[in-house]
Amino acid sequence: QVQLVESGGGLVQPGGSLRLSCAASGFFFSSAVMSWYRQAPGKERELVATIFSDGGTNYADSLKGRFTISRDNARNTVSLQMNSLNPEDTAVYYCNAQTWRAHWGQGTQVTVSS
Repeated sequence: QVQLVESGGGLVQPGGSLRLSCAASGFFFSSAVMSWYRQAPGKERELVATIFSDGGTNYADSLKGRFTISRDNARNTVSLQMNSLNPEDTAVYYCNAQTWRAHWGQGTQVTVSS
């Protein structure tokens, strides 16, 4: 069975940094397209970043330069480095794997507040 487990969320002050991780199992991780999504209170879920099997990446335009997605195929993990955080980044962040179907983790809460 496919499992995605996010970790690394928490409370951070504006301007700070946070690194999220997603541990994956139950599928061929190295060939899967992996993404991070987020959903803020009262807003729709939005795509944050995607990393393809060859290492290529795509980002939401507003997040380019602040967020970096990476993957470690040897450890079956995908990470999201978040810098220069602001309160608008507060959301639940979800890990997504696209194989024969989409799979979702439970999410990890990120709160940016002073």
